Amino acid sequence: MDLFNRSLRVDAVISVDDRGQMVLPKDVRQRAGINPGDKLALVSYESDGCVCCLWLMKTEQLLGSVRESLGPLMSALAASGGGEDGGGDTDKGEINE
Repeated sequence: MDLFNRSLRVDAVISVDDRGQMVLPKDVRQRAGINPGDKLALVSYESDGCVCCLWLMKTEQLLGSVRESLGPLMSALAASGGGEDGGGDTDKGEINE
């Protein structure tokens, strides 16, 4: 991912309360399509022992990225018989929600 070809900006400055909760501004939630009940994945990047970047993304977007990246590999492994232990699990190589 080339971050320099993306539109990066500070959308809001938010506070964390003493329970660790924060509020995403309504306009950000609307633009991101985040609705009540949606699940978000918190992804962190660590450099030199410190977390320096945090991303929030919808879990279905994260799952889609994992499927896109690992799906062909898992399919190839399943087709070649690699990684199978002879068990009765017929879903090997598939990423299920």
